[in-house]
Amino acid sequence: MNYSISCVMQDSRLQKAAKVLVDYSTRVKKGDRVIISTQIGASPLALAVYQLCLERDAYPVIRCAVPGANYVFFKYAKDHQLERFPRVAMYEMKNTDVVIHLFASFNTRELASIDPKRIAKRAKVMNPITRWRCNKTRWVLFDYPTRAFAQEAGMSIWEYENFVFNAIDHDWKDFSKHLHKLAAMVNKAKHVRIVGEETELEMTIKKGKCVTGDGICNMPGGEIFTAPDKLSVNGRIYFDFPSVRYGTVVRGVRLEFKDGRVVSATADSGQELLQEMIAMDEGSCYAGELGIGCNYKIQQSVNNTLFDEKIGGTIHIALGNAYPECNGKNKSALHWDLIKDLRKKGSAIYLDGKLFQKDGKFIL
Repeated sequence: MNYSISCVMQDSRLQKAAKVLVDYSTRVKKGDRVIISTQIGASPLALAVYQLCLERDAYPVIRCAVPGANYVFFKYAKDHQLERFPRVAMYEMKNTDVVIHLFASFNTRELASIDPKRIAKRAKVMNPITRWRCNKTRWVLFDYPTRAFAQEAGMSIWEYENFVFNAIDHDWKDFSKHLHKLAAMVNKAKHVRIVGEETELEMTIKKGKCVTGDGICNMPGGEIFTAPDKLSVNGRIYFDFPSVRYGTVVRGVRLEFKDGRVVSATADSGQELLQEMIAMDEGSCYAGELGIGCNYKIQQSVNNTLFDEKIGGTIHIALGNAYPECNGKNKSALHWDLIKDLRKKGSAIYLDGKLFQKDGKFIL
């Protein structure tokens, strides 16, 4: 859908979304150095965010990616270019307080034909910048509704816009309190057991280290998450939601863990990419996160992890890097969320042997 600048000022949903991202998610204040990292398709929201940052007496800059640039880079870059660390980008990140990422894909399968080894190599090079952004700045990710995302979801652009803006239409401070109550229950537990279709998985977690995903770093929010003890994950799990990774659709992932490590990994489709991601580095074959979706305004998969992992009644396991706020010890350039639906009959989460969730509903 084409927007003009005048449309930005007229669409109240854009203004509301911008206010949530600036005032709630990243808490922009006077003097903050703000990067608005965006793509052309998200220009209406980027301009609304830019205006609000200026009104807050911050110093925003817009970094807008050109459609197709990723494909051109991975298609034609030589090894020395793939392996070159962008020192200027690192310098900019070290001198930034807030990063607001607005993704607006024009083609979700853009990198489907690229060798996964090239993508994995570049991800390792860029990891120091990613880690600095995650650990040293106030940041948020938001996927702006585009025709490409709508097509991926099997919706019209109008349906998808309504879906996106409904998913973020919360009283976020009130919703955060609800998420903290759920996290407090997890924080009392040491042992977690997950049961479901083709799934019998257990692990131990650090008490007191379950964190709320309440829209501060990801918008929409709506999850609680923690880090498994690195060597504690044992059993098998089947992920019934597809994952689009670097333009490749990975479906029907089945993982088996032994003493924390993935010892068997298969997929109904996307097997090559799955194997490349797991082999990315020393930590990519371990689980770095256990997340529980709590946003019941999101009811269906749209083939977009930012939304799918928040679906109320789902869980996700992230292969690779663990978040330090969860006291996670696993380090990796990979962080890949794989999602399982626990709304099916017979599914459950147990905390220290006690039922915490049954068929996607919390037992409070």
